[in-house]
Amino acid sequence: MLLAIDIGNTNIEFGVYDGEQVKARFRLGTNRDITSDEIGLFLTQFFSINEIEHGQIEDVIISTVVPQVMYSVQNAMKKYVGRVPLVVGENIACPIENLYEHPREVGADRLVNGVSAFARYGGPLIIVDFGTATTFDLLSETGAYLGGAIYPGIKISMGALFEKTAKLPRVELVRVDSAIGRNTVGSVQAGVMFGYVGAVSGIVAQMRREIGQPARVIGTGGLAQLIGQQQPDLFYCIDRTLTLDGLRMIYEKRKQ
Repeated sequence: MLLAIDIGNTNIEFGVYDGEQVKARFRLGTNRDITSDEIGLFLTQFFSINEIEHGQIEDVIISTVVPQVMYSVQNAMKKYVGRVPLVVGENIACPIENLYEHPREVGADRLVNGVSAFARYGGPLIIVDFGTATTFDLLSETGAYLGGAIYPGIKISMGALFEKTAKLPRVELVRVDSAIGRNTVGSVQAGVMFGYVGAVSGIVAQMRREIGQPARVIGTGGLAQLIGQQQPDLFYCIDRTLTLDGLRMIYEKRKQ
């Protein structure tokens, strides 16, 4: 079995693969002060609940955009799983043509998403990943990474709104039917949802204009489902396991 780990700014996502099948997944909030023993404790409980033995894990592969927690994660893998992890961009390459001006500046998760999405859906593609930041990544017809855009995440945007205004309440993120709010909560929800969908749609449309051809749009990340519900025609599909599956594909290519 393979243990794939995606370390993001908000969550650390773990997935155990038995061949191409996901046997189990879970998330842990990203805490930059977390210790290797805390990670090991969570991992041990996760394995126990899903009837997985530590010895069944043949390898570990990691992508990360939070270097501050890597020491703890790597030590936890060595101590509790008995494996030295493969880290995308360090001791294992991401098999994608990277045409960014400064290739090392691209987050490992964005390249991993590109590998996974192109293998599944072909190109050209626009991948929209709704995380702490919302990233837009463009792949060519041949699967090359062309670049993208980074936009403040919806929760960051809402947090700034509530912190800088005295009377606006914190609201739940939900699908809304009208841009005309009838109360303060409804007005905030309408502004957030229609405003964010408009921003995402606008960036996607501009990317399509610049490449001069249609491109499928793949949504991923925690809030992709909500944005897709708000505007159903925005995405070709929503793929919640894009990053973990990409890690699995990179590992399998390495083995081959």
